[in-house]
Amino acid sequence: MLRTRTAWLLFSLLTAVFGVLLLWPVLTVVSGGFFVDGRFTVRYLAGVFRNPIYAEGLANSLRLALGATGLATALAVPLAWLAHAYAFRGQRALAALLLVPMVLPPFVGAIGVMQMLGPYGALNALLGCGPIDWLGRARMAGVVLLQALAFYPIIYLNVAAALANIDPALDEAAQNLGAGAWTRFRRITLPLVMPGLFAGCTLVFIAAFTELGTPLILNYSRCAAVQVYDELKEISASPFPYALVTVVLAASVTLYAVTRLLFGGRAYAMQAKAVIPHTPRRLHGRAGLLAALPFAAVILLALLPHAGVLLTSIAAPGTWYRTVLPSALTTAHYAEALSHAMTLDAIRNSLLFSSLAVAANLTLGIAVAWVVTRSRLRVRHALDAMAMIPLAVPGLVMAFGFLAVSASLSEWPAVKAHPALAALLDVRVNPTLFLVLAYAVRRLPFMVRAAVAGLQQTSVTLEEAAANLGAAPLTALRRVTLPLITANLIAGALLAFAFSMLEVSDSLMLAQKMTYYPITKTIFELFQLVGIGRYLASALGVWAMLFLTVTLIGSSLLLGKKLGALFRA
Repeated sequence: MLRTRTAWLLFSLLTAVFGVLLLWPVLTVVSGGFFVDGRFTVRYLAGVFRNPIYAEGLANSLRLALGATGLATALAVPLAWLAHAYAFRGQRALAALLLVPMVLPPFVGAIGVMQMLGPYGALNALLGCGPIDWLGRARMAGVVLLQALAFYPIIYLNVAAALANIDPALDEAAQNLGAGAWTRFRRITLPLVMPGLFAGCTLVFIAAFTELGTPLILNYSRCAAVQVYDELKEISASPFPYALVTVVLAASVTLYAVTRLLFGGRAYAMQAKAVIPHTPRRLHGRAGLLAALPFAAVILLALLPHAGVLLTSIAAPGTWYRTVLPSALTTAHYAEALSHAMTLDAIRNSLLFSSLAVAANLTLGIAVAWVVTRSRLRVRHALDAMAMIPLAVPGLVMAFGFLAVSASLSEWPAVKAHPALAALLDVRVNPTLFLVLAYAVRRLPFMVRAAVAGLQQTSVTLEEAAANLGAAPLTALRRVTLPLITANLIAGALLAFAFSMLEVSDSLMLAQKMTYYPITKTIFELFQLVGIGRYLASALGVWAMLFLTVTLIGSSLLLGKKLGALFRA
């Protein structure tokens, strides 16, 4: 009974927290587009579609998302199948290198790509042709390519995990009945991995549809995300920004539902794990080399943005001009990037915001995981679903929602009467509170999945023994369970911390005062400086890349194959 009462108490508190952190911002945005001066109207919502600029932006965002998702799927699925079906020399190293794009936000990689594909960049020097601006001719294609190269690991992780759960007896039975390799893949493997493929594609689609940083860096302003960013200054004066974000949210939800209807419903029921362990076919010599070539090709392509950022960060100003490689190198940008006044504040701010967000994530994540795995409440799975919603809700929408909540709170008489409270709740004065909340909400799924995995591996009998000795549920959790799942919690906390440090949409939209710029906003602002701005931005990007690389390696060592579970919808 005590365990049940505790579970109901936690469920009620957590539901209230999710209502404040998830539902309130979304409802504030939606109501701002439909209710003007207290009256319901669809005028501004219809105006979004009648406005040719907004309509074009939404259509372009849809094209970006479709292109990025399609290309990422084409890259990820064959590689996941090869890694599952065959074993060859160097496979583990290649599989690890496939995840490298996750260590750099795509908008930072755009800096390197611009240097390589610009009119006086490396590609033109290599081809010996005139000043062709390859990105200028096809900026949408550039955004699609960068997004696909940044997000395909999400699909790869999901499909690889789904393949690992397929019972090999099914494939063997089909083979015994005379089915060829292609028929077995099309009729057995593909339907069974469809849930994992759907989960990965959904996350990539929503991320590409609302990704803000890459279009900004590539100066591709004709998409919905950049249009929302440009309308921030009108957030308190016009309902149009609210209506535009409402359309973006509705489009994301609708496209999610349509994709689930088309693909999710075709998944077939299967046991959670394979009954017989899968044994990949061992390849040697030339066959192993041929299997490794697709991995090497994708890795080389995916590393091009990283290489461009790295080379830009060590190029002496003005020496990478109409040459394949910089003609003079220097490491001075790294020291200057760390010593720059804006950078020092940014590092301090990001450390503060991310640390506070992780502290909130630990508290909420452990509580959600305990209710999901240790209680018998029939509604516990609804709580798990609520905790995973941030993976499906665009970061752009959440950031705008917090801006809208801040603007609304600033007008409350009770808030105006207390200057300190007004400053805390006004993003324009001090965005700390809302940045911490935004980071915490966006990365909460990582902590929940890590904590759930740990609790599922820990026998409940240990807690029951503690309860029989008189320990309360919270005491048993603190003294018995938490020490046993410390590795999982550390892994989840590391990932939540690292991705919070490099959060893009929330940082660009919520941090409006230089004093509170986090690292990603500082990289964006440095890039726009005339002269050595792009060199300093690249150097800071490399520092961020190294930081996230170490974090991912540590998390992978702690979680192993369960790392992919953190990126599932």
